[in-house]
Formats: sequence, C-alpha cells, structure tokens
Amino acid sequence: MKRVLITGASSGIGHQLALDYAADGWQVTACGRDAQRLATLTARHPGIELCLFDMTDLADTHAALEGRTAELVILCAGSCEYLDNGVVEAAKVQRVMQTNFIGPVNCLEVLLPQMAAGSRVALVGSTAGLVPLPRAEAYGASKAALAYFARSLAQDLRWRQIGVSLVLPGFVDTPLTRRNDFAMPMMITVSRASKYIRRGLARGRAEIAFPRLFAFILQVTSRLPQRLQRRLTQRMTRSS
Repeated sequence: MKRVLITGASSGIGHQLALDYAADGWQVTACGRDAQRLATLTARHPGIELCLFDMTDLADTHAALEGRTAELVILCAGSCEYLDNGVVEAAKVQRVMQTNFIGPVNCLEVLLPQMAAGSRVALVGSTAGLVPLPRAEAYGASKAALAYFARSLAQDLRWRQIGVSLVLPGFVDTPLTRRNDFAMPMMITVSRASKYIRRGLARGRAEIAFPRLFAFILQVTSRLPQRLQRRLTQRMTRSS
C-alpha cells in the first residue's frame, strides 16, 4: 500500500487531500495541531492515521515525525495575516513565516533522511508569491521564500532520486480564504484543488499551478514592469 503524509490536514486543501488519498487506497498520515478538526477525518475514513503536533516547534516536529516513512509527503499547512495601511507588524510577519516557511523546513529536516529513492515531496505555496500584492507582505513573502526553497531543493535532491514538486494554488474556498474581505477571482473548491494536485503529483510534475488561466495571468503579470504590476493587482485587495 502506498503511503502519504500530509501536514495541514486539519482543514482546507490538506483535509480534502487526506480524504481523497484514503479513498484511493493510500495509507494516509494526516498531520495538524487541531485535534478536534483532525478527528473529523477518522469519522469519515477510519483508516486515516492522525499525527498531532506543532510544525513551527522543531523539537515537537522531531518527536512526532521521527521514524515515519512515506513515498509521498505533502507539506500543506498555511496561515495568512495581512498588514494594513503600510504598517509593518513584526509579530504578524514572524507568525506567518513560522507557519508557511519555517514549519515545512522543520518537517523536511526530520522526514528527508527517512525517505527512499523514488519518493516525492510536495510543498504547497501560492500564486500570491508570483507578484507583489497590497497588504500581502507577510503572506506573499513566506510563499515566495517557500517557492525558492523548493526549486533549489529539487536540484540538490536529484542525486538521491527524490522528486520535489512546488504547488501554486490560486484562490481556493477554504476557512482561510473565507476571512478575506476582497474579491477573489476564479475561486475553486477544495475538491477541484485536490484533483489538480493529485493529478500533477501522479505525473511527477515539478510545478503544479492552478487554476490554469489564473496562474497564467499572474505569471505573465510577474514579467511586466513593477508600475504595471501595481496597477493590475491593487484592485484585488480592495474591500468588497
């Protein structure tokens, strides 16, 4: 039986991925730090194994993940806090960076030495890391850092024959995005996001960006001069 370990499985994309991989016959280890939300997974699929820990705590991560093996690791946990009116709040930036960037790095420190040739790691970033967006200094920076880390790590893991996939979702209907107070174009469901990710990973894709049109627009925008990028993106974060 194929094994997959998923972080951020308490809700959103990670939660849906855990259910879908279990339905496909995989042995699933679902990780998170919300015991109550994690428990809803086993209520729907008793075969899912739960792993409760805080990935921003390196010691806790080691204690939880040492000895765990999987052919596929999907690092999906994420958080978002916005900076308003150009006021930089270091505590907010630190919290977002800890969850979105340091947390996955902590997991990789433990898991990579335990992974065999032919395995794959997927790091879930965001299309928000492609272009600078108003208020998204913390979130965008954390996802841009994760993207660079994933692309660089892919080069260094080639000799071990471990694949690295960078996942770049657009807007997905999750508890996190429901807190947003601005228009979110081309939003998709978690079920559709899970389908994009599972299909891309099954094909060994190095980068999985979706929905395709939205990702393409941002990729093109990222190649424009900064002043044009600002004109095109400022409207996205205006209050609805």
